[in-house]
Amino acid sequence: MDNNIANAYQRNAIMTASPAELTLMLYEGAIKFCNIALIAIEKKEIEKAHNNIMKAENIITELRVTLNRKYKVWEDFERVYEYIYGRLVEANLRKDAEILEDALKYIREMRDTWKEVMRLNQEEAK
Repeated sequence: MDNNIANAYQRNAIMTASPAELTLMLYEGAIKFCNIALIAIEKKEIEKAHNNIMKAENIITELRVTLNRKYKVWEDFERVYEYIYGRLVEANLRKDAEILEDALKYIREMRDTWKEVMRLNQEEAK
């Protein structure tokens, strides 16, 4: 029962989120899946590691394809996403925690930058 409530809450949060909040949720999801994969690599759970790195790869792909090209910085974001995606693929092929940590570092930096942009936009809106 509690799981159903949590799922309903999560669905509602997604359905009512702004585009900026959805982007933040994607970053948080990628971080979560990378962390699960790191633990799986440590435990030699190869399939679990693979599946979770793939989830992170899919999120990075989604972030890339939804970049708004009307802003000049889209090219910078594209380069970072391309790098992260490449590191995720390499980490997945090798099941290498160090490479995955590198990708995770950049995902966290992008998330933190995004949170700051959201904060600044909220201040401007006041």
